[in-house]
Amino acid sequence: MRLPEGVLVRSRSVFEVASCDFGSPLSFVRLRALAKRADIIHCHYPWPFGDLLALLGASRTPMIVTYHSDIVRQRLLGKVYKPLQDQFFRRAAAVVATSDAYKSSSCLLQSMGEKVTTIPLALDCRKLPTPNIEREASWRAQLGQGFFLFVGVLRYYKGLHFLVEAARRTGLPVVIVGDGPERERLQSQAAGLCNVHFLGYRDDADKFALIRLARAMVFPSHLRAEAFGVSLLEASAMGRPMITTDIGTGTSLVNAHGETGLVVPPGDIEALAAAMRHLEDNPLLCDRMGEAAGKRCRRLFSADVVGAAYSKLYDRVLGEHLPSSRS
Repeated sequence: MRLPEGVLVRSRSVFEVASCDFGSPLSFVRLRALAKRADIIHCHYPWPFGDLLALLGASRTPMIVTYHSDIVRQRLLGKVYKPLQDQFFRRAAAVVATSDAYKSSSCLLQSMGEKVTTIPLALDCRKLPTPNIEREASWRAQLGQGFFLFVGVLRYYKGLHFLVEAARRTGLPVVIVGDGPERERLQSQAAGLCNVHFLGYRDDADKFALIRLARAMVFPSHLRAEAFGVSLLEASAMGRPMITTDIGTGTSLVNAHGETGLVVPPGDIEALAAAMRHLEDNPLLCDRMGEAAGKRCRRLFSADVVGAAYSKLYDRVLGEHLPSSRS
């Protein structure tokens, strides 16, 4: 018996340890009931409590795991967690890396061999908001246009302290959209810089208005916890070039150096500043890269392309685990 399409079942988070949410025992009861009616359980990693849920609440249903990131920071807790992690991935029928770069540079993914396939994240360009002329005009009046834009949660691995320093060296306008644990420290670092603007969290209408006004999207992440960068897909879909860093993850899949933008070494303030100056001084290059970014986004990351890849994977896993149901 299949579940109706579009059903969302939520379970409350009870507490958090090392950025990992933990639910109540009722979560296991709910998942066990749902798993009996499902053909496949699709998990997203890393989430240690999710590992427990899958192992104890859905022990017989075929499981696919989308692997978003290595566990980068919690090394001590990682040693305690490893037995659960190993059992979780042994249980998985298939593991999906979001880029070949992450697949080849992650020790854990390399250890799984042929169990791992690559399917990128997606953006449904058909559902992007239509241009909001009033919002765009309002932001243009406040910020001008042609600024360098960052959109995302302000976390430790985003490398935004390097972006602030690059703004200090170049004097170029930088707009940072988002909130998070690093905001206070970054604002303190940027004190006295009139060319760095922190806008906090903004809704989609504001976000896409700002993307349309930007010269380029800048993603200066310096650690592998940045596995992909959905904001880069949004910038690509809007025809904006990108500046990213080479950290061996999906950011370099979205942004092809010299084609859709520029890729610089992580943590290299001078290289980041030089890339910003280069795009500032070459508006025609920005236009060409932005056009190429839009084409690349539609070719590789559209919802239809990625959805078809997942559909093929689901069919394969079902064929291997439920052969009688596929005849």
